[in-house]
Amino acid sequence: MGYARRNVPAPAAAEAKPAAPKPSLPDRSSSGRSSSGSIWQMKLGGGQKTRMTRVEVLLFTSELADLIEAGMTLGQALKALSNQGEEGSGQRFVCSDLCDRIVRGETFSDACAHHPQTFEPLYPNMIRAAEASGAMVEVLRRLAEHYEIYDNMRGKIKSALSYPVIVLVFGIFAVIAALVWIIPKFQKVFDSMGATLPLPTRILIGMSDALIHWWWLIAIVVAGLAWAFRAWKATPQGRLVVDSWKLRAPLIKGIVACGAYSSLAYTLKTLLANGVNVLQALKICEETCGSAVIGKALADARKRVTDGTSISGPLAASGVFPRMMTDMLAVGEQAGDMTSSLEHIGKRYQKDMDRNIATFTNALEPLLIVAIAGVVGFIAVAILMAVFQVSSQMG
Repeated sequence: MGYARRNVPAPAAAEAKPAAPKPSLPDRSSSGRSSSGSIWQMKLGGGQKTRMTRVEVLLFTSELADLIEAGMTLGQALKALSNQGEEGSGQRFVCSDLCDRIVRGETFSDACAHHPQTFEPLYPNMIRAAEASGAMVEVLRRLAEHYEIYDNMRGKIKSALSYPVIVLVFGIFAVIAALVWIIPKFQKVFDSMGATLPLPTRILIGMSDALIHWWWLIAIVVAGLAWAFRAWKATPQGRLVVDSWKLRAPLIKGIVACGAYSSLAYTLKTLLANGVNVLQALKICEETCGSAVIGKALADARKRVTDGTSISGPLAASGVFPRMMTDMLAVGEQAGDMTSSLEHIGKRYQKDMDRNIATFTNALEPLLIVAIAGVVGFIAVAILMAVFQVSSQMG
């Protein structure tokens, strides 16, 4: 997926300092960056946004690499990007704060670490490796490539789910409309005839009455269950159970698993290619993989890695990763070219994910149609059975 780069005006001064002081925010240690309710998610007065989206981070990274490659210093480039952002935008706030921190003597990696809601742990660690190696432009290019690959995968999954979700939503609304408006009219006709109705019709009428008279209680129960599920899912045990179910559920397990393996391979390859040691790279992947099951396997593997070089064995022992993936990783370790093996792993599972998305889409559409047709068919059969029975009793 390509992203159009915006024209960035070059600053007039060589190293411009901020014209006005920014609202002071307390510094955060690295141990507290991942906690919920971070101050960086809060909005300042006037609707000031304090974070950038993933797409904005991708564009910011690509443009920052362009400006530094063109000869600007890091401070000049950040100042130019902050001036480019719209008033009240997350880009203006983040870039201005990064520029202020660099002027005060902080490193770029430490400044990025103060914005955990914008930059995931991968970002400051990669920048730290770039500062040590002096290859800032190359690392920024690789970060932009990493975000673009990840955004491509998310876009494919969302595109595959859009049509089934629309069909499901319209089907649910059609059933609710039938229960609320159509069934009560038939019920009045049946009641006026005083006939004994068959069981399916009585069930249908009971569902209609419950929805009409007790909709508020149903809404409260559904909302309460949804809230309880989300609260339980936020716990470590709940997240582990849900993510484990995703890796085993029919139809979606291929998409979730292949997407996670591909993302993990690309992230690990990006980190190792820029000089991050294996143990630190595994820790970053554990924090950014997005799956509690895979994160737990990476944490266990990190504890088993003793020499800091071989990771295929501990990953294979976890039982979470497919044999093909760990075998390809072992070949890369033996050849001394881990990054190339990880590149091949990422491409392989990205292709598998594309095939699984196509299979999922082709299978889900008829399944949804059959499910909705079954519900609508039950309503139609229940009404027709009542009509036939009333007609026979009248005859």
